[in-house]
Amino acid sequence: MAQVTFTRHLYRFFPDLTEGSVPAESVAALVRALDARHPGLAGYLVDERGALRKHVNVFVDGEMVRDRRSLSDPLTDASEVFIVQALSGG
Repeated sequence: MAQVTFTRHLYRFFPDLTEGSVPAESVAALVRALDARHPGLAGYLVDERGALRKHVNVFVDGEMVRDRRSLSDPLTDASEVFIVQALSGG
């Protein structure tokens, strides 16, 4: 199972987020599994086509996901996934 962690900024919108093991074979499957645990999270992470939103980055084993459109990047039981809300300011 992939080990998932979140940037602390996501807790502002989803205070009950839990980090830890999630069974998933791809980033897309991970997003679906996380949304089952935390309803509404997928809508924050991906758009209506299932692509990552511009303000969200996902790293697998320290590398940014390559397929931001269909999230087909594979995961293994040893994968470490970090989900980040991009910040901007003015």
